[in-house]
Amino acid sequence: MSDTQTDDRFSTKAWPTEIKLKKAEKTLEVSFDTGEAFSYPAEYLRVESPSAEVQGHSAAQKKTVPGRRHVGIMNLEPVGNYAVRIVFDDLHDTGIFSWQYLYELGKDHDARWANYLAALEAQGLSRDP
Repeated sequence: MSDTQTDDRFSTKAWPTEIKLKKAEKTLEVSFDTGEAFSYPAEYLRVESPSAEVQGHSAAQKKTVPGRRHVGIMNLEPVGNYAVRIVFDDLHDTGIFSWQYLYELGKDHDARWANYLAALEAQGLSRDP
């Protein structure tokens, strides 16, 4: 990639204006400069982690992560000015959540969650540990 090209994974049309970690509720709340705000359950973020462990290296390699109903978020670590690393209490911490990816997770929550639940059922897996 040349110096004049950008990596689209880290470009964004929506920038966060406020980020709140609610550990007791196991949620992350993010408000964006578009006026939209999303509340992300930790379980949803964990099973949609952008890490290679979850996403694989192509859409066909995406893994269905079972048993994360009770997962929480231990910490948030800024990554430059474009993303955040989420440290989950199951010690998963390799996904870098760009602002664009978090925005997409908020916008697409219902469809992504329905797909996740359907994948669990199809594979005979459970949200419970």
